[in-house]
Amino acid sequence: MREAMFYEKLPDGSVKCCLCYRECLIPAGKSGFCRVRKNVDGRLYAMTYARPCSVEVDPIEKKPFYHFMPGELALSIATVGCNFSCLHCQNWEISQASPGDVPEHELLPEKIVELAQDYKARIIAYTYTEPTVFYEYAYDTGVLARENGLKNVFVTNGYAKPEAVEKSREFLDAVRVDLKGDEQHYQKVCGGAHLENVLNTIKEYYKTGMHLEIITLTIEGYNDKEDWVRQMAGFLKDLDPGIPWHFTRFFPAWKMLDVTVTSFEVLKKMREWAVDEGMQYVYIGNVENEYDNTYCHNCGELLIKRYGFSVVENNIKDGRCPACGARIPGVWE
Repeated sequence: MREAMFYEKLPDGSVKCCLCYRECLIPAGKSGFCRVRKNVDGRLYAMTYARPCSVEVDPIEKKPFYHFMPGELALSIATVGCNFSCLHCQNWEISQASPGDVPEHELLPEKIVELAQDYKARIIAYTYTEPTVFYEYAYDTGVLARENGLKNVFVTNGYAKPEAVEKSREFLDAVRVDLKGDEQHYQKVCGGAHLENVLNTIKEYYKTGMHLEIITLTIEGYNDKEDWVRQMAGFLKDLDPGIPWHFTRFFPAWKMLDVTVTSFEVLKKMREWAVDEGMQYVYIGNVENEYDNTYCHNCGELLIKRYGFSVVENNIKDGRCPACGARIPGVWE
């Protein structure tokens, strides 16, 4: 355990968690929505500190990040717990678990950094579940990692409060945020969250100056509406038309086993709507296709050719297109 960041003590012995937009009011002896932040004698504790349930080495493209250090390896870690309860969660076995429900390791931040170095991973990714709920562990690990020349990335649902986002400047280098659907989708499919809060978090992350990418796991009949895609494209374009946006194929999972696999035609339409609204780098994932590659927004030159999660060819030179010299948004070294 470690005492949590971002909370308030209340006169009756309960606490208010201020880490995410749920702002849970937690009586003594109880945990918040995420199940991993517990009120112990009037203090809020992070119960999964240094207790990851998953430690893997992945290509950064698997997160997916396409404009952040392509071809590099990321040591990926997660603890149990999440502040969402998405019916289609791909990692529900750990995201919807409580401390002690699944096997856990005991790995202090120093050991995580050591493992990254041993595996020649230049990046540590906080992923699989929701990294916001194990913020203290990510923070301590990330600060130490940065001191040792490593980069840190969040793969997040985008529900952190502004104070937590601002504090992230001290260790995070990039963030990939889920943009899951419209308000109805967040309410009915994601456990009663709100789209407005996610959009606010995206804006806050963008303001930090760290690298930002967006993903939409596309589910036919749920979040494949043209008006919503165009509206979100407008929102993102107002921030920066160069923000990469990934539309990825859904495969049946957890409580949505009866929903069809997303067709390529639907994904292609989603991409076309976003591009039509002015987004410059829109990808289609979880299916082999030409839109998995990176092309210059200015001249159309092939910049990065991918096969699955592998980089086959990278033609970007000093962050620019070799054909026309246009600056390509991202972190390339």
